[in-house]
Amino acid sequence: MNEALKIIESIFMAAIPVLEQKAAIPFAMEARFGFFSSGVSLSMWQAYLFTLLGAVLPAAFILLFIPRVFQFLKRFKGLGKLVEWYEHRSMKKGKNIVRYEQLGLFLFVALPLPFTGVWTGSAVAALIGLEFKKSIVTVIAGAMVCGWIVMAVYLGLINLFWM
Repeated sequence: MNEALKIIESIFMAAIPVLEQKAAIPFAMEARFGFFSSGVSLSMWQAYLFTLLGAVLPAAFILLFIPRVFQFLKRFKGLGKLVEWYEHRSMKKGKNIVRYEQLGLFLFVALPLPFTGVWTGSAVAALIGLEFKKSIVTVIAGAMVCGWIVMAVYLGLINLFWM
């Protein structure tokens, strides 16, 4: 039962903007962390697959609906300013996506840097009008690479400092 809770927690954590796999993989593999599943850790493969699932679940919805949602929210004074700020910030961060399209999107999602990842990459791809099918495949591939990088760094640090 605790393992199922850890899996659910890991999927949800990976689906949260900014955290995504960068925080979810160490969370999933570390037994000391858990909201309802303290003392349980997932295997390397479980952590990778379940956090990948959590990270890419929002991508399709973002790619399909974010432009329409933003248009709707812009009708409201306070929310409109927030949406415009997010669009400006996302486009500024994603300037290489605009320039290099799919390759830029892949690199933006694959490199586990602050304020990069599935959410922002998908939003920029949708806002500049990249094709949905190519973009979803590119985002999934980028998230796969990001997961491997995060796991390699996490396992390397664990071995370096605690073994």
